[in-house]
Amino acid sequence: MATENTPAFNKVLYAPLAEIDPVVKNIIDKETWRQFSGIELIASENLTSLAVMEANGSVLTNKYSEGLPGARYYGGNEYIDELEVLCRKRALQAFNLDPEKWGVNVQPYSGSHFSFAVLTALIQPQDRLMGLGLPDGGHLTHGYYTAKKKMTASSIYFQSLPYGLDPSTQLIDYVGLRKQAKTFKPRLIICGASAYPRDWDYKTLRAICDSEGAYLMADIAHTSGLVAAQQLNSPFDYCDVVTTTTHKTLRGARGGLIFFRKDGANYEDLEKRVNDAVFPACQGGPHNNTIAAVATALLQVSQPEYKEYARQVIANARTLGSALLEYGYRLQTGGTDNHLVLWDLRPLGLTGSKVEKVCDLLGITINKNAVSGDASAQTPGGIRLGTSALTSRDMKEEDIKVVASFLHRAVQLSILLQKEAGTKMLKDFVRVATTETEGKVGAKMVKELRQEVVGFARKWPLPGVDVTRLQRPAGIEEDF
Repeated sequence: MATENTPAFNKVLYAPLAEIDPVVKNIIDKETWRQFSGIELIASENLTSLAVMEANGSVLTNKYSEGLPGARYYGGNEYIDELEVLCRKRALQAFNLDPEKWGVNVQPYSGSHFSFAVLTALIQPQDRLMGLGLPDGGHLTHGYYTAKKKMTASSIYFQSLPYGLDPSTQLIDYVGLRKQAKTFKPRLIICGASAYPRDWDYKTLRAICDSEGAYLMADIAHTSGLVAAQQLNSPFDYCDVVTTTTHKTLRGARGGLIFFRKDGANYEDLEKRVNDAVFPACQGGPHNNTIAAVATALLQVSQPEYKEYARQVIANARTLGSALLEYGYRLQTGGTDNHLVLWDLRPLGLTGSKVEKVCDLLGITINKNAVSGDASAQTPGGIRLGTSALTSRDMKEEDIKVVASFLHRAVQLSILLQKEAGTKMLKDFVRVATTETEGKVGAKMVKELRQEVVGFARKWPLPGVDVTRLQRPAGIEEDF
């Protein structure tokens, strides 16, 4: 609290957000209302806890702490050191790792940061790497490029070659990967994906890497919470480095972790190389408030209840996939082992962009996504759906079937809207979806279905928010 002696220029430091910046406060309120009123199905998103939010919004944001515990470039870091050491310990515990065999850096800001840090630590510029191709479920930071452009630092500064899926099974083509590696001779093979609904054969990948003298890195950003809960295969038995973001299935704040092997002659200096690559090579001082929030999330991950959460996430994803198959739709790989399903819309003559747009209008948040065989990731033929966030709102299998029915109706509505638009242009599609016109019923049906979706969504709690006190904020109009 400000006192009577507080200078005028410092009084702003004690006033609440609503008083100092009502514009930003209103934006936050609108986003809270959106999350409460909608169905969140983006596979890379989740809803974190009140405790994590409190840690993330703490005074720890004030402190600079470049360097590592015990070796900082600034003074006053005794409690920051305590925090970072605790976060490391909890990260190893969450994944059941022996601290004599594994270490972890908890400072990366994001997945893109830790990906480039690992490349910097393990290989040299213009060395060769292989990662799963983007249309087959891979990630931008695993070497993606197009015929005309190198898209990310992983392809700009290194030579990359994608591996892919077996067209007959839509599963990872390990035989083809082995043949490619024999010819390409990569120094690093990256496994992990952002839109692959099946588990990984890390043992086979290890054998391929050993035969070619390559490092094996697993990026488990999407599935790390399921791995920690022992619901999926563990990459730690076979990989040299394992990375993950902390906000997806781990249900934490937005940050990253780099796990590295410590035991054995091949890993003598790996800890130093990874730490130096994070700072000073690729980023500056760590975000201590985020590290605190990650530490809190990792404590939650280590509890028995979290394993039940992970089981429910997978059960919900399988229920969602089965329901869509029963409606007659096509899923890549025909189902899922993890938290997501990849829905192939091409047999319907729809693009992922159009269905994403309709779902936005309905209050269902999804994302367009490439499916195997797409010519371009820019015009994808599918959508990706994940169940982590809905499970965090207490939904179970019977509730997911209701969500599947909304998705079915959204797709059928998209087909009608495309017909009413008379063209395949996205702008025409959006126009007929949002404008009631005589003789066309699409826009009216959008409004009616949105009312049902919102009514369903508002039955559920929203972690970190007292929904009983929520009021519709200024700037949001509702005609129902």
